Amino acid sequence: MRNLILLAALLAPLPAAAHVVAAPNEAKSGSYSAIAFRVGHACAAGDATLSLRVEIPDAVASARPQPKTGWTIVIEKTDNADPAKRRTTSVSWTGRLTDDQFDDFAVLMKLPATPGDLVFPVVQTCEHGESQWTEVPDSQRPGEKLTRPAPVVHLTPATPATPADMPGMKP
Repeated sequence: MRNLILLAALLAPLPAAAHVVAAPNEAKSGSYSAIAFRVGHACAAGDATLSLRVEIPDAVASARPQPKTGWTIVIEKTDNADPAKRRTTSVSWTGRLTDDQFDDFAVLMKLPATPGDLVFPVVQTCEHGESQWTEVPDSQRPGEKLTRPAPVVHLTPATPATPADMPGMKP
């Protein structure tokens, strides 16, 4: 019985501990990857999320949001006379997500070729306030607890393709 209670506690959702997170939180550098920004709760209990704004780091070459039924999307881009050189700087979704639900807001991105961490500051606007998920870990204070951490995607080194990875090629 005790093991059953422990198992139930481990499987139970953590309502207040959840933040806006990137899923997956790891991708290959230089790849195209769909990253979802998961909203696990509203700004306060019983509050509804009305909008989510994700800032796209400068190193991301392109970013295209996935449409969501019932949500309006606004894509902000750099000002550039040449449309081919304009890049997405932020994506915002506006709609309604009640506090008893969660949702994913996905963006397909061309990730930078350099491995490392990409930080995506997010502002979640609710009926009664907002949560700014914008805190970035300080390398001078490893292990520091952040109250409103920004979602992070860790870019791993791209592995060169080998003949075994290519259909029709023999090693």
